[in-house]
Amino acid sequence: MSTLLADRRIAVVGAGLMGHGIAQVFAEQGAEVAIHDPVSEALQSVHARVRANLEQLGRDTAAVGRIHAYDDLEEAVADAELVIEAGPEDPELKQAIFARLDQVTAASAILATNTSAIPISKIAQRARERGRVLGTHWWNPPYLVPLVEVVQAADTSAHAVEQTMEMLAAAGKTPVHVRRDVPGFVGNRLQHALWREAIALVAADVCDAETLDTVVKQSFGLRLPAIGPLENADLIGLDLTLAIHEQVLSAIDRTPGPSPYLQELVARGQLGMKTGQGFRRWTPAQADALKARVRTHLQAMTTPAGEPVGAISTPGGEQ
Repeated sequence: MSTLLADRRIAVVGAGLMGHGIAQVFAEQGAEVAIHDPVSEALQSVHARVRANLEQLGRDTAAVGRIHAYDDLEEAVADAELVIEAGPEDPELKQAIFARLDQVTAASAILATNTSAIPISKIAQRARERGRVLGTHWWNPPYLVPLVEVVQAADTSAHAVEQTMEMLAAAGKTPVHVRRDVPGFVGNRLQHALWREAIALVAADVCDAETLDTVVKQSFGLRLPAIGPLENADLIGLDLTLAIHEQVLSAIDRTPGPSPYLQELVARGQLGMKTGQGFRRWTPAQADALKARVRTHLQAMTTPAGEPVGAISTPGGEQ
């Protein structure tokens, strides 16, 4: 547990998939965390969900006692130094939340949004003090994936960025500074560029979905934890990288919007594991097995040597 966060006050707005996990991260490191959600079921179950996570990971459940649930938003954020909004990906809803947070928080409080792709400047439109508004894009599950993208909008102060990165580092995360407020930031732009080409290859019947996933997992995907794409380009040489680009880039999919093939699947109600079929067919047992495999992998990648790796639970969501 970090002593750096022992006296810090954090508030999380939204107790759903990401919100309860973000609260868990700070509470595990000694911070007192207030959490609010207008949906009573989500708020009432937050302690049970965090406790289940900790037990499944083999971690100390004392952190549950440092998470305090509030029905009232103003009471939850009243003395917070950092407020993290983790609500649905709805721009108008987020704008309304930040307009309210701007009114009811201390002037010194930093206001962060956990949006996956919406520009921070758009979310902050109705806030008066935009210098304290920024993005903190966490990845799911937040208590296992180290990275948090700290996104600086045009009006965000350097002080807000610095303070946020310091608190995230104290919480055991790996914060990175995204200097320009572009849709999707860095991680999701890269992830969805890969997904666009993957969907295009399957739609064009170059290969099926299972082959596509196997190619990624059994080739360059194996290297990614050890070497990033630009490190790899430097490793093989930029002359070779250029030569490959001259052959490949003109053939890569350039559809300006969502794939028509993806739109067709959604229109047919083929939404993935939750409906039993997406790009591939999924039985409940197959879906559970994949989720368990992902959790096992993430635990193995993030658990320090010598520490026990807990049991497996089911991650939700895609980020």
